[in-house]
Amino acid sequence: MAVKPYIVIMAGGIGSRFWPASRESMPKQFLDILGLGRSLIQLTYDRFASWIPAQQIMVLTHADYKNLVIKQLPDLPVHNIICEPARRNTAPCIAYGAFRISKKDPDAVMVVVPSDHLILKEEAFRIALNMATNFAAANDALLTLSIKPTRPDTGYGYIQFAEPNDAGVCPVLNFTEKPPIEKAKAFLAEGNYAWNAGIFIWSVSSVLKAFMHFAPSIYKLFERALPHYFTESEESYMQHHYQQADNISVDYAIMESADNVFTIPADIGWSDLGTWTSLFEESSHDKNQNACNTTLLLAKDSSENMIRGQNGKLMVIGGLENFIIIDEKDVLLIWPKDDEQSIKEVTKQAAEKFRGIFN
Repeated sequence: MAVKPYIVIMAGGIGSRFWPASRESMPKQFLDILGLGRSLIQLTYDRFASWIPAQQIMVLTHADYKNLVIKQLPDLPVHNIICEPARRNTAPCIAYGAFRISKKDPDAVMVVVPSDHLILKEEAFRIALNMATNFAAANDALLTLSIKPTRPDTGYGYIQFAEPNDAGVCPVLNFTEKPPIEKAKAFLAEGNYAWNAGIFIWSVSSVLKAFMHFAPSIYKLFERALPHYFTESEESYMQHHYQQADNISVDYAIMESADNVFTIPADIGWSDLGTWTSLFEESSHDKNQNACNTTLLLAKDSSENMIRGQNGKLMVIGGLENFIIIDEKDVLLIWPKDDEQSIKEVTKQAAEKFRGIFN
């Protein structure tokens, strides 16, 4: 790779759509959801560690998860774990990371990636990043990788793009966040729309300029922290000021307003693993199209189910089709796949009524 970027792994979420496996005390990114012997954040770190120095890999996480990051990523320098004292969505944490990197290397290119996505075609991913980082280093540009849609999914953001320029990078015409089904179908028919993968590439100077113009309150909050970065007072400053930041995603804060946004449509074997159904789609299936992480399964007249059980526990399923069946030690979830978007609301109800179980 011609440009050696700084990788920022975002790992502060709770993963409520993966409840009851994902809990506030042990979110999805720290779980071995895929059954590969490595957690999602470990797989994300591994994806970069073979060709990016550990000093250039950072993890942005909630302060509650610092020890989990240290335990699961022992090769990551501890000072590269950036802790948020409060959850304020992606814009503040990205601004925090960008200011911190800029103090160390003002000419740096920054790659922002979620900690819990699946990327099967890693060489294609590396090639796409090579193109993106070279473009970001040479241009005042905000880039995102995008994915060709395979279905009219209403759970993703859509990017409308123009024909690629000479560098093979496509100008972005419009962002549409989670459209209704009819609009999603129209996007697929039109052809020049892609899913937003949530993977961003930009120079720190470009993204900070965008924050200054479109999210000035966030910019000023973290600009005032410049004397504190990499000092003993950094944590104290954030404890006192971080929660003042607007609770907003980077898409809404800057990407939808900026006119220098580009995308690279990439075939990288991507899944956001955002729901049990997305995990179902990436899992192996038995002859009845059930996906199950245990060999101890007896299923009769049952198909298209996502089944997760405790190791060594026999799962007996009868007469169920297209269900999510998750058996944790203290919670059993049986929920229709077609209504999985409601699981996030169910976790809120569980948190209110059964706080100990939810956490």
